[in-house]
Amino acid sequence: MKTIQTDILIVGTGASGLFAALHIPEDKKVLMITKEEVEKSDSFLAQGGICVLRDESDYDSFMEDTLKAGHYENRVESVDIMIRSSQDVIRELIDYGVDFAKEDGELVYTREGCHSKPRILFHEDITGEEITGKLLKEAKKQKHITIMEHMTMLDLVEKKQQCHGVVAVDKEGEAYFLKAGNTILASGGIGGLYKHSTNYPHLTGDALAIAMRHHVELEHIDYIQIHPTTLYSQRSGRRFLISESVRGEGAKLYGADGKRFANEVLPRDLLTEEIRKQMEKDGKPYVWLDMTVLGEEVIKSHFPHIYEHCLEEGYDVTKDWIPVVPAQHYFMGGIHVDQDSRTSLKCLYAVGETSCNGVHGANRLASNSLLESLVFARRAVWHLLNNKEADTGEDLEEVVSCAKKAWEELQKEKSIPQQYRREILEEIERVRKAK
Repeated sequence: MKTIQTDILIVGTGASGLFAALHIPEDKKVLMITKEEVEKSDSFLAQGGICVLRDESDYDSFMEDTLKAGHYENRVESVDIMIRSSQDVIRELIDYGVDFAKEDGELVYTREGCHSKPRILFHEDITGEEITGKLLKEAKKQKHITIMEHMTMLDLVEKKQQCHGVVAVDKEGEAYFLKAGNTILASGGIGGLYKHSTNYPHLTGDALAIAMRHHVELEHIDYIQIHPTTLYSQRSGRRFLISESVRGEGAKLYGADGKRFANEVLPRDLLTEEIRKQMEKDGKPYVWLDMTVLGEEVIKSHFPHIYEHCLEEGYDVTKDWIPVVPAQHYFMGGIHVDQDSRTSLKCLYAVGETSCNGVHGANRLASNSLLESLVFARRAVWHLLNNKEADTGEDLEEVVSCAKKAWEELQKEKSIPQQYRREILEEIERVRKAK
């Protein structure tokens, strides 16, 4: 087993992991690892946009929209932090070169489902790619940040109720102990556990299973969001998302009889329920979405990538209705964290979809995910930079010994990735039944 020492280890290279890394000063060594290529994070797939508090007059409305979508199971203090931090985060993104849509030099705001007002900034229909790509470009410039691809986390290294890094393997199967004073889990969601999902298939909730084995507290792991509109296809693999902002801009849903059957801007869980009812009534595995009402100019300027992808699938959305079906999309639960993204294990933080800080409650409001991820990634760094728990003076040989023992135990188990998937699915089902 090779040992690599760093000050801060970040598991994941999506928006939250990159934003955290960029807030760490140059005198600290940062190591980032990812299972696949660095671009294969769900952050790159986000289409719709990112919310922002436009002005103080929108605060109450923004808060109420978030709480209502979350069925009032949100942590209000976390939602407040997110909203109050939004303008500052947006300014940072613009400084990093993120090119939000503008008209006559002013930012353009759009609206999505369950938002009472337009408060969403966007870049065409690839906002996640625009934000995450610019953050990645900036991170690659930093000499103190190292990124290792095709590196899979298999276990945490714990000694005296404190995290000292992780055990990981590269694509050749060689083992590493990545020793760190502080570790941030930013490893995404659980879409890879599902047959129909908008997520990358390698995002299988490993961090949750590993955390569970170390008795790290989890929260609401049965809160799994289904996106109501993905492009129906008989092909296997990841489902293509038809952004909620399409419906926010006025696209309509129809059943097989050509009649509308629901309010298109209902919260995602409620609209999904209506679509499933209609699919059952029609005896079909999809319903129809009409984007033609938006007009060719809006479609090609605001949703060019959706337009192009649908063309590849044989649909011209300026002329044709398209078949859509619900699919697993987002994970509102995760590793329980506080307002500073701290887990219940010392020196271990969790951010982004891996974490549960209570912002989303039981159902995420559209376009809150990118904002929440960035706000609480930054807060994690602010806390760990002042975290004296990392400076415990633990003997290196003792910690390395713990890592080797963890690796030896892992080698006794067959098919670790599959075992982790079984464990987390079983725990999700157990929590559901307990309710």
